[in-house]
Amino acid sequence: MNSSYKSLVFTAILCAVPAALHAQFDFKVDGRPVQVHSFASQGFFYSNDNNYLTMKTSSGSTAFTDAGANVNMKVTDNFRVGAQFYTRNVGQLGNWKPDLDWAVADCRFKDWFGIRGGKVKTALGLYNDVQDMEFLHTWALMPQSVYPVDSRGDTIAHLGGDIYGNISLKRVGSLSYTMYGGQRPSDSESGLVYGLQTSSLVNGKYVVAIGKKIDSYGGPVYGADVRWTTPLSGLVLGASFMNLDVTVNGYYVSNHLPYTQRTTRDQTIATYVQYSRGNFTFSGEYRKEPRASIYNTSTNAIAQSNKNARQGYVAASYRISRLVEVGAYHSRIVRSWEAYHGDPANHVFDQAITARLDLTKFADFKVEGHLIDGADIDSVMSRGFFAAPNPNGLKPQMKMLVLRLGFHM
Repeated sequence: MNSSYKSLVFTAILCAVPAALHAQFDFKVDGRPVQVHSFASQGFFYSNDNNYLTMKTSSGSTAFTDAGANVNMKVTDNFRVGAQFYTRNVGQLGNWKPDLDWAVADCRFKDWFGIRGGKVKTALGLYNDVQDMEFLHTWALMPQSVYPVDSRGDTIAHLGGDIYGNISLKRVGSLSYTMYGGQRPSDSESGLVYGLQTSSLVNGKYVVAIGKKIDSYGGPVYGADVRWTTPLSGLVLGASFMNLDVTVNGYYVSNHLPYTQRTTRDQTIATYVQYSRGNFTFSGEYRKEPRASIYNTSTNAIAQSNKNARQGYVAASYRISRLVEVGAYHSRIVRSWEAYHGDPANHVFDQAITARLDLTKFADFKVEGHLIDGADIDSVMSRGFFAAPNPNGLKPQMKMLVLRLGFHM
Protein backbone atom coordinates (compact mmCIF):
# COMPACT_ATOMS: atom_id res chain seq x y z
CA MET A 1 0.00 0.00 0.00
CA ASN A 2 1.60 3.30 -1.07
CA SER A 3 1.96 6.29 1.23
CA SER A 4 -0.77 8.41 -0.38
CA TYR A 5 -3.31 5.59 -0.17
CA LYS A 6 -2.39 4.95 3.46
CA SER A 7 -2.95 8.62 4.21
CA LEU A 8 -6.43 8.60 2.67
CA VAL A 9 -7.47 5.40 4.44
CA PHE A 10 -6.03 6.60 7.74
CA THR A 11 -7.83 9.93 7.49
CA ALA A 12 -11.16 8.28 6.71
CA ILE A 13 -10.81 6.20 9.86
CA LEU A 14 -9.76 9.22 11.89
CA CYS A 15 -12.86 11.19 10.92
CA ALA A 16 -14.74 9.14 13.50
CA VAL A 17 -12.01 9.00 16.15
CA PRO A 18 -12.62 12.32 17.96
CA ALA A 19 -16.29 11.55 18.67
CA ALA A 20 -15.50 7.95 19.56
CA LEU A 21 -12.78 8.94 22.01
CA HIS A 22 -14.95 11.63 23.57
CA ALA A 23 -17.89 9.32 24.02
CA GLN A 24 -15.95 6.34 25.30
CA PHE A 25 -13.24 7.76 27.53
CA ASP A 26 -14.56 10.85 29.34
CA PHE A 27 -14.91 9.65 32.93
CA LYS A 28 -14.26 10.56 36.56
CA VAL A 29 -11.80 9.25 39.13
CA ASP A 30 -12.76 9.95 42.76
CA GLY A 31 -15.17 12.54 41.50
CA ARG A 32 -12.54 14.40 39.45
CA PRO A 33 -13.05 14.55 35.68
CA VAL A 34 -10.51 13.04 33.31
CA GLN A 35 -10.46 15.08 30.10
CA VAL A 36 -9.67 13.33 26.83
CA HIS A 37 -9.10 15.17 23.56
CA SER A 38 -8.12 13.98 20.12
CA PHE A 39 -7.29 15.51 16.76
CA ALA A 40 -6.37 14.53 13.21
CA SER A 41 -5.63 16.31 9.95
CA GLN A 42 -5.08 15.49 6.30
CA GLY A 43 -3.28 17.71 3.83
CA PHE A 44 -2.89 17.94 0.06
CA PHE A 45 0.13 19.78 -1.41
CA TYR A 46 0.74 20.77 -5.01
CA SER A 47 3.69 22.84 -6.29
CA ASN A 48 4.57 23.92 -9.81
CA ASP A 49 8.29 23.31 -9.15
CA ASN A 50 10.41 21.57 -6.49
CA ASN A 51 9.35 18.88 -4.04
CA TYR A 52 8.65 20.19 -0.56
CA LEU A 53 8.91 18.56 2.87
CA THR A 54 10.13 15.29 1.23
CA MET A 55 6.74 14.90 -0.51
CA LYS A 56 6.26 14.65 -4.29
CA THR A 57 4.46 17.97 -4.32
CA SER A 58 5.36 18.73 -7.94
CA SER A 59 2.88 16.02 -8.96
CA GLY A 60 0.50 16.55 -6.05
CA SER A 61 0.74 14.68 -2.75
CA THR A 62 -1.58 13.64 0.05
CA ALA A 63 1.32 12.28 2.11
CA PHE A 64 0.64 14.74 4.94
CA THR A 65 -1.31 13.20 7.81
CA ASP A 66 -1.11 13.57 11.56
CA ALA A 67 -3.17 12.54 14.57
CA GLY A 68 -2.97 12.57 18.32
CA ALA A 69 -4.84 12.06 21.55
CA ASN A 70 -4.22 13.50 24.99
CA VAL A 71 -5.53 12.98 28.49
CA ASN A 72 -5.47 15.40 31.44
CA MET A 73 -6.53 15.06 35.05
CA LYS A 74 -6.45 17.39 38.06
CA VAL A 75 -5.44 15.02 40.86
CA THR A 76 -5.86 17.84 43.38
CA ASP A 77 -6.72 21.50 43.02
CA ASN A 78 -3.00 22.28 42.57
CA PHE A 79 -1.67 19.09 40.97
CA ARG A 80 -2.31 17.99 37.39
CA VAL A 81 -1.01 15.14 35.22
CA GLY A 82 -1.36 14.61 31.49
CA ALA A 83 0.13 13.06 28.37
CA GLN A 84 -0.26 13.11 24.60
CA PHE A 85 0.42 10.42 22.00
CA TYR A 86 1.07 11.50 18.43
CA THR A 87 1.80 10.02 15.02
CA ARG A 88 2.35 11.48 11.56
CA ASN A 89 3.40 10.77 8.02
CA VAL A 90 4.82 13.70 6.05
CA GLY A 91 6.48 12.36 2.92
CA GLN A 92 9.57 10.54 4.21
CA LEU A 93 9.25 12.03 7.70
CA GLY A 94 7.43 10.54 10.67
CA ASN A 95 6.59 7.26 8.91
CA TRP A 96 3.66 6.64 11.28
CA LYS A 97 5.98 6.18 14.25
CA PRO A 98 3.95 6.57 17.47
CA ASP A 99 5.48 9.08 19.88
CA LEU A 100 4.87 10.15 23.42
CA ASP A 101 4.61 13.79 22.44
CA TRP A 102 4.56 15.05 26.01
CA ALA A 103 3.87 13.67 29.47
CA VAL A 104 3.88 16.00 32.45
CA ALA A 105 3.23 16.24 36.16
CA ASP A 106 2.44 19.84 37.13
CA CYS A 107 2.18 21.30 40.64
CA ARG A 108 1.16 24.95 41.03
CA PHE A 109 1.73 26.26 44.55
CA LYS A 110 0.86 29.91 43.89
CA ASP A 111 -0.12 31.96 40.85
CA TRP A 112 3.46 33.22 40.73
CA PHE A 113 5.19 29.85 41.30
CA GLY A 114 4.75 26.34 39.97
CA ILE A 115 6.88 23.41 38.86
CA ARG A 116 6.35 20.72 36.23
CA GLY A 117 8.44 17.82 35.03
CA GLY A 118 8.55 14.96 32.54
CA LYS A 119 8.51 15.49 28.80
CA VAL A 120 7.44 19.11 28.93
CA LYS A 121 6.36 21.37 26.09
CA THR A 122 9.04 23.98 25.44
CA ALA A 123 8.12 27.65 25.90
CA LEU A 124 9.74 29.31 22.87
CA GLY A 125 8.10 32.19 21.03
CA LEU A 126 4.37 32.65 20.57
CA TYR A 127 3.21 29.24 19.40
CA ASN A 128 5.86 26.58 19.98
CA ASP A 129 3.94 24.88 22.78
CA VAL A 130 0.66 24.88 20.81
CA GLN A 131 1.97 24.16 17.30
CA ASP A 132 0.49 20.65 17.51
CA MET A 133 -3.03 22.11 17.75
CA GLU A 134 -3.87 22.79 14.10
CA PHE A 135 -7.41 23.85 14.99
CA LEU A 136 -6.14 26.85 17.01
CA HIS A 137 -4.40 28.47 14.03
CA THR A 138 -5.57 30.20 10.89
CA TRP A 139 -2.83 28.64 8.78
CA ALA A 140 -2.70 25.31 6.98
CA LEU A 141 1.09 25.50 7.24
CA MET A 142 2.55 27.64 10.00
CA PRO A 143 5.42 30.00 9.06
CA GLN A 144 8.21 27.54 8.34
CA SER A 145 10.99 29.99 9.14
CA VAL A 146 10.03 29.69 12.82
CA TYR A 147 7.88 26.54 13.14
CA PRO A 148 9.33 24.04 10.64
CA VAL A 149 7.34 20.84 10.16
CA ASP A 150 10.50 18.83 9.50
CA SER A 151 11.97 19.47 12.98
CA ARG A 152 8.73 19.52 14.99
CA GLY A 153 9.73 16.54 17.15
CA ASP A 154 13.03 18.19 18.08
CA THR A 155 11.56 21.45 19.32
CA ILE A 156 8.07 20.89 20.72
CA ALA A 157 9.20 19.47 24.08
CA HIS A 158 12.18 18.73 26.31
CA LEU A 159 12.88 15.97 28.82
CA GLY A 160 13.31 17.79 32.11
CA GLY A 161 11.54 20.37 34.21
CA ASP A 162 10.15 23.91 34.34
CA ILE A 163 9.67 26.62 36.92
CA TYR A 164 6.87 28.95 35.91
CA GLY A 165 4.36 31.49 37.15
CA ASN A 166 2.28 34.58 36.50
CA ILE A 167 3.00 37.81 38.35
CA SER A 168 0.43 40.59 38.55
CA LEU A 169 1.83 44.03 37.74
CA LYS A 170 -1.48 45.64 38.66
CA ARG A 171 -1.98 48.72 36.49
CA VAL A 172 0.70 47.71 34.01
CA GLY A 173 -0.63 44.25 33.23
CA SER A 174 0.89 40.91 34.16
CA LEU A 175 4.10 38.99 33.51
CA SER A 176 4.29 35.26 32.79
CA TYR A 177 7.63 33.50 33.03
CA THR A 178 9.03 30.04 32.36
CA MET A 179 12.55 28.75 33.08
CA TYR A 180 13.45 25.25 31.95
CA GLY A 181 16.23 22.74 31.57
CA GLY A 182 16.72 19.15 30.48
CA GLN A 183 17.55 17.10 27.40
CA ARG A 184 16.61 17.62 23.77
CA PRO A 185 14.71 14.55 22.51
CA SER A 186 16.02 12.50 19.60
CA ASP A 187 13.50 12.02 16.78
CA SER A 188 14.76 9.28 14.46
CA GLU A 189 12.16 10.24 11.83
CA SER A 190 13.00 13.96 11.76
CA GLY A 191 14.21 16.17 8.93
CA LEU A 192 17.62 16.41 10.59
CA VAL A 193 18.17 12.64 10.39
CA TYR A 194 16.68 12.42 6.89
CA GLY A 195 18.86 15.25 5.62
CA LEU A 196 22.09 13.90 7.09
CA GLN A 197 21.41 10.37 5.83
CA THR A 198 20.41 11.27 2.27
CA SER A 199 22.73 14.16 1.33
CA SER A 200 26.31 15.31 1.68
CA LEU A 201 27.98 18.70 1.42
CA VAL A 202 30.23 18.84 -1.66
CA ASN A 203 31.94 22.09 -2.66
CA GLY A 204 29.49 24.09 -0.61
CA LYS A 205 26.35 22.41 -2.05
CA TYR A 206 24.22 19.56 -0.78
CA VAL A 207 24.01 16.64 -3.20
CA VAL A 208 22.12 13.35 -3.05
CA ALA A 209 24.29 10.78 -1.28
CA ILE A 210 23.57 7.86 1.05
CA GLY A 211 26.63 8.84 3.03
CA LYS A 212 25.80 8.44 6.70
CA LYS A 213 23.68 6.42 9.09
CA ILE A 214 22.56 8.41 12.12
CA ASP A 215 22.07 6.46 15.35
CA SER A 216 21.25 9.23 17.81
CA TYR A 217 21.41 12.92 18.57
CA GLY A 218 20.53 15.14 21.47
CA GLY A 219 22.04 16.86 24.46
CA PRO A 220 21.42 19.38 27.24
CA VAL A 221 19.01 22.25 26.69
CA TYR A 222 18.02 25.16 28.89
CA GLY A 223 16.17 28.39 28.37
CA ALA A 224 13.59 30.91 29.50
CA ASP A 225 10.53 32.73 28.22
CA VAL A 226 9.00 35.97 29.52
CA ARG A 227 5.60 37.19 28.28
CA TRP A 228 4.10 40.58 29.19
CA THR A 229 0.35 41.03 28.91
CA THR A 230 0.29 44.80 28.64
CA PRO A 231 -2.36 47.19 29.98
CA LEU A 232 -3.33 47.88 26.36
CA SER A 233 -6.10 45.36 25.80
CA GLY A 234 -5.08 42.60 23.39
CA LEU A 235 -1.37 43.46 23.26
CA VAL A 236 1.19 40.82 24.34
CA LEU A 237 4.97 41.24 24.10
CA GLY A 238 7.53 38.55 24.83
CA ALA A 239 11.08 37.25 24.56
CA SER A 240 12.63 33.77 24.67
CA PHE A 241 16.10 32.29 24.94
CA MET A 242 17.21 28.71 24.33
CA ASN A 243 20.66 27.14 24.49
CA LEU A 244 21.41 23.71 23.04
CA ASP A 245 24.45 21.45 23.23
CA VAL A 246 23.77 18.77 20.62
CA THR A 247 25.86 15.74 19.71
CA VAL A 248 25.02 13.64 16.63
CA ASN A 249 26.37 10.07 16.49
CA GLY A 250 26.44 7.63 13.59
CA TYR A 251 28.79 6.24 10.97
CA TYR A 252 29.76 6.62 7.33
CA VAL A 253 28.19 3.92 5.17
CA SER A 254 31.17 3.62 2.80
CA ASN A 255 33.81 2.70 5.39
CA HIS A 256 31.89 2.42 8.69
CA LEU A 257 34.02 5.20 10.17
CA PRO A 258 32.23 6.69 13.20
CA TYR A 259 30.59 10.05 12.47
CA THR A 260 30.22 12.65 15.20
CA GLN A 261 28.97 16.19 15.00
CA ARG A 262 28.99 18.38 18.09
CA THR A 263 27.75 21.92 18.46
CA THR A 264 30.06 24.42 20.11
CA ARG A 265 27.34 27.05 20.00
CA ASP A 266 23.63 26.66 19.28
CA GLN A 267 21.35 29.37 20.60
CA THR A 268 17.98 30.86 19.78
CA ILE A 269 17.12 34.40 20.81
CA ALA A 270 13.52 35.35 20.06
CA THR A 271 11.22 38.33 20.44
CA TYR A 272 7.52 38.36 19.60
CA VAL A 273 4.35 40.42 19.60
CA GLN A 274 0.65 39.67 19.33
CA TYR A 275 -2.22 42.13 19.15
CA SER A 276 -5.90 41.19 19.01
CA ARG A 277 -8.82 43.57 18.68
CA GLY A 278 -12.26 42.22 17.93
CA ASN A 279 -12.00 39.81 14.98
CA PHE A 280 -8.55 41.05 13.96
CA THR A 281 -5.24 39.50 15.09
CA PHE A 282 -1.70 40.57 14.25
CA SER A 283 1.42 38.65 15.25
CA GLY A 284 5.11 38.74 14.52
CA GLU A 285 8.30 37.00 15.63
CA TYR A 286 11.99 37.61 15.07
CA ARG A 287 14.77 35.15 15.89
CA LYS A 288 18.55 35.06 15.84
CA GLU A 289 20.10 31.60 15.73
CA PRO A 290 23.91 31.57 15.81
CA ARG A 291 25.22 28.02 15.39
CA ALA A 292 28.71 26.54 15.21
CA SER A 293 29.66 22.87 15.12
CA ILE A 294 32.60 20.56 14.48
CA TYR A 295 32.43 17.17 12.78
CA ASN A 296 34.65 14.55 11.18
CA THR A 297 34.59 13.89 7.44
CA SER A 298 34.64 10.45 5.77
CA THR A 299 38.47 10.66 5.79
CA ASN A 300 38.38 11.49 9.51
CA ALA A 301 39.49 15.06 8.94
CA ILE A 302 38.00 17.61 11.32
CA ALA A 303 35.76 20.23 9.73
CA GLN A 304 33.78 23.18 11.06
CA SER A 305 30.40 24.66 10.23
CA ASN A 306 29.40 28.18 11.22
CA LYS A 307 25.99 29.70 10.59
CA ASN A 308 24.37 32.88 11.84
CA ALA A 309 20.74 32.66 10.84
CA ARG A 310 17.95 35.20 11.11
CA GLN A 311 14.32 34.24 10.74
CA GLY A 312 10.88 35.60 11.43
CA TYR A 313 7.44 36.46 10.11
CA VAL A 314 4.60 38.94 10.31
CA ALA A 315 1.01 37.67 10.10
CA ALA A 316 -2.50 39.05 10.19
CA SER A 317 -5.90 37.39 10.23
CA TYR A 318 -9.51 38.52 10.34
CA ARG A 319 -12.61 36.50 11.19
CA ILE A 320 -15.30 37.54 8.74
CA SER A 321 -17.98 35.41 10.36
CA ARG A 322 -18.40 32.44 12.65
CA LEU A 323 -17.63 30.19 9.69
CA VAL A 324 -14.95 32.09 7.75
CA GLU A 325 -11.53 33.47 8.67
CA VAL A 326 -8.93 34.87 6.26
CA GLY A 327 -5.28 35.75 6.75
CA ALA A 328 -1.84 36.25 5.28
CA TYR A 329 1.76 36.08 6.43
CA HIS A 330 5.22 36.83 5.18
CA SER A 331 7.86 34.43 6.50
CA ARG A 332 11.60 34.59 5.86
CA ILE A 333 14.84 32.96 6.89
CA VAL A 334 18.37 33.98 5.92
CA ARG A 335 20.75 31.12 6.68
CA SER A 336 24.05 33.02 6.84
CA TRP A 337 23.49 36.64 7.78
CA GLU A 338 26.99 37.67 6.72
CA ALA A 339 26.55 36.23 3.20
CA TYR A 340 24.53 37.73 0.33
CA HIS A 341 20.87 37.73 1.40
CA GLY A 342 19.60 37.66 -2.20
CA ASP A 343 21.21 34.30 -2.99
CA PRO A 344 18.36 31.72 -3.35
CA ALA A 345 20.65 29.15 -1.72
CA ASN A 346 20.89 31.38 1.37
CA HIS A 347 17.25 32.23 2.01
CA VAL A 348 13.62 31.15 1.90
CA PHE A 349 11.01 33.93 1.65
CA ASP A 350 7.42 32.70 1.80
CA GLN A 351 4.30 34.76 1.17
CA ALA A 352 1.11 32.91 2.14
CA ILE A 353 -2.59 33.74 1.96
CA THR A 354 -5.22 31.59 3.67
CA ALA A 355 -8.96 31.06 3.93
CA ARG A 356 -10.21 28.94 6.82
CA LEU A 357 -13.71 27.47 6.88
CA ASP A 358 -15.10 26.13 10.16
CA LEU A 359 -17.34 23.40 8.82
CA THR A 360 -18.64 22.27 12.21
CA LYS A 361 -17.70 22.77 15.84
CA PHE A 362 -15.17 19.95 15.42
CA ALA A 363 -13.96 20.28 11.80
CA ASP A 364 -12.18 22.92 9.74
CA PHE A 365 -10.93 23.19 6.17
CA LYS A 366 -8.11 25.48 5.04
CA VAL A 367 -7.13 26.64 1.55
CA GLU A 368 -3.72 28.27 1.34
CA GLY A 369 -1.51 29.61 -1.45
CA HIS A 370 2.24 30.11 -1.18
CA LEU A 371 4.71 32.12 -3.27
CA ILE A 372 8.16 30.93 -2.22
CA ASP A 373 11.39 32.65 -3.19
CA GLY A 374 14.59 30.75 -2.43
CA ALA A 375 15.33 27.06 -1.95
CA ASP A 376 17.91 26.78 0.80
CA ILE A 377 19.16 23.36 1.90
CA ASP A 378 20.94 22.68 5.18
CA SER A 379 20.77 19.20 6.72
CA VAL A 380 20.89 20.30 10.35
CA MET A 381 18.59 23.30 10.01
CA SER A 382 16.09 22.35 7.35
CA ARG A 383 13.12 24.45 6.29
CA GLY A 384 11.28 22.19 3.86
CA PHE A 385 13.86 21.67 1.10
CA PHE A 386 16.00 18.53 0.81
CA ALA A 387 18.36 17.25 -1.87
CA ALA A 388 17.07 13.67 -2.13
CA PRO A 389 13.49 14.50 -3.29
CA ASN A 390 14.99 16.98 -5.79
CA PRO A 391 17.77 15.03 -7.57
CA ASN A 392 17.77 17.41 -10.56
CA GLY A 393 18.31 20.43 -8.36
CA LEU A 394 15.98 23.13 -7.07
CA LYS A 395 14.40 26.03 -8.91
CA PRO A 396 14.86 29.40 -7.14
CA GLN A 397 11.12 30.11 -7.02
CA MET A 398 7.95 28.07 -6.67
CA LYS A 399 4.20 28.34 -6.16
CA MET A 400 2.35 25.95 -3.89
CA LEU A 401 -1.25 25.14 -3.03
CA VAL A 402 -2.05 23.60 0.37
CA LEU A 403 -5.41 22.11 1.39
CA ARG A 404 -5.83 20.84 4.93
CA LEU A 405 -8.81 19.20 6.60
CA GLY A 406 -8.73 19.01 10.39
CA PHE A 407 -10.80 17.34 13.11
CA HIS A 408 -10.63 17.84 16.85
CA MET A 409 -12.65 17.00 19.94
